[in-house]
Amino acid sequence: MSAVKRLLPLLDRVLIQRAEALTKTKGGIVIPEKAQSKVLEGTIVAVGPGARNTQTGEHVPLAVKVGEKVLLPEYGGTKVELGDNKEYHLFREADILAKIE
Repeated sequence: MSAVKRLLPLLDRVLIQRAEALTKTKGGIVIPEKAQSKVLEGTIVAVGPGARNTQTGEHVPLAVKVGEKVLLPEYGGTKVELGDNKEYHLFREADILAKIE
């Protein structure tokens, strides 16, 4: 069982894998690490059940689903490293800027 399958975010948190930074141009020029721009999009890997409604106690479903591509803020989120040597980030649903169709 993969490490991502075992991690279930709580409440309205979403686990996201950021897209890889571009390291080489189409012409074959290698871009140094310091010159690479921060990648602001990612793919949702896992979602929590949703925040609780304070009146009824029911979960409010999230507007995003596993597999969707989203636009992320430049800063924020909690970095998580799992057993598969990949880097993931935990964001609250409210921190996600937009879905990418």
